[in-house]
Amino acid sequence: MGSDDIFHKRRARAAAELNRRRSVRASYDKVLIVCEGEKTEPLYFRELIDYYKIHSANVRVSCDCGSDPVSVVNHGIELYEHEKRTGSGPFDSVYFVFDRDAHPNYQQATERLNNLKHQKPFFSANSVPCFEYWLLLHFTYTTAPYSAVGGTSAGAAVLKDLKTYWPEYAKAGHGTFSATLSKLGFAKANAKRACTEADNNHTDNPSTYVHKLVEYLQELKNPKSE
Repeated sequence: MGSDDIFHKRRARAAAELNRRRSVRASYDKVLIVCEGEKTEPLYFRELIDYYKIHSANVRVSCDCGSDPVSVVNHGIELYEHEKRTGSGPFDSVYFVFDRDAHPNYQQATERLNNLKHQKPFFSANSVPCFEYWLLLHFTYTTAPYSAVGGTSAGAAVLKDLKTYWPEYAKAGHGTFSATLSKLGFAKANAKRACTEADNNHTDNPSTYVHKLVEYLQELKNPKSE
């Protein structure tokens, strides 16, 4: 009987926690953001979420996965399926934030997402060569391609260009979103322009789709009517 009591108490606690999560969640979309980086990208999006006062129960930012794009995609799919099974309601949107840079399985990850996104709410917020290209677009518009030269990676080349405009920038640093907030509109326009140019030139170097996730989060509490 003692073990039965413990079992029922645990079930009661689990049910109470589920009800609590349901009650505190706001009426807008429930979102999962899965990041490749352990600090830079999660810190950026968590600060954005705080700035726009998006309810923490509505958005989960996860970086508990490997650093390569396929690991990011696999982890996000697992979290999505798990959330459906818990009974707390599935995520309305799942965004994957990852870079190409020197990852050999970048194309594999993007192809898997392309195959899945028509069936489930999966979206890519990928950058080529890296997330810092999105930050660079806050200061200037450029579509000069980046590539590894000698011992310098394409990502390191972007970082060097970014630091010409923002010498204090440091990966995994706090305050990246707030430091670039005043230039956000400029960056979004530049990112859209860069993606269009990349499509017209049949390339993806450089490009970034981070702006799509940013705009989605900005509009999350006040979605546009269909």
